[in-house]
Amino acid sequence: MHRLSHWIAEDSLRSQILTCVAGLHLPDAWVAAGFVRNLVWDRLHEYKTSTPLTDIDVIYFDSACIDPERDAALERQLKACIALPWSVKNQARMHTRNGDLPYHSSLDAMSYWVEVETALAARLLPTGQVEIASPFTQAGLFNLYVTPNPKRCKPEAFRQRQREKGWARQWSKLQFLPAVDMRLNQPDLESDRKNCFSNSNNS
Repeated sequence: MHRLSHWIAEDSLRSQILTCVAGLHLPDAWVAAGFVRNLVWDRLHEYKTSTPLTDIDVIYFDSACIDPERDAALERQLKACIALPWSVKNQARMHTRNGDLPYHSSLDAMSYWVEVETALAARLLPTGQVEIASPFTQAGLFNLYVTPNPKRCKPEAFRQRQREKGWARQWSKLQFLPAVDMRLNQPDLESDRKNCFSNSNNS
C-alpha cells in the first residue's frame, strides 16, 4: 500500500485536507471513505484530474464527549480552514444510529461499513508522513472490486448505495461482487483486523 500513501501526498487538495484535520488534534481521527477510495479508483482509471469530492468524511473516537453539537462545531472549524463539504462524526456515538454494539475505536466502527473498500482511511502523522489504515486487508481494492462487507450483511443497502452513488457511471471498470447473504461464508475478520495495514511515505 506504499503507493497509496504517495498518491495522497502528491494530491495537493488531499494534503491540505489532512493538514486541516491534523490541526484539530482529535483522538483517533482519520479522513475516510471516498477521500481514499476514490483516489485509487481515479488512478486505476488513469484520470488526469481527480473526481470532485462530494463530502469529506472525518471520523474520530472520543467516548468522553459524544455531543453531536461538538461535531457541528468541528465542521465549522474545518470549513474555516478550507471551504469544503465536511462531515465530522464521533464514532463513539454512531453505534446507536446504526443499531450496533458500542464501537471500540474508529477502525472498529469502519469494520461495520457497507462496503469493504469504503472502510479505508488516512491521516497525517506529526512526522509529515501519510498513514493508511483499514480494518480489512483490502485484497480487492487495486483490482477495482466493490465488495459487500460480510460482517454487515445488508445486500439491499449495498445495492442501493451503488444506485445512489452512481459509481458505475463514474468508474466504468469497477466490478461489483454479488450482494448476497454472506453470513455462512465469512472470512476470518479477526485476522483482517490484526493484519490492518499501516504505511507511510518513506516506509
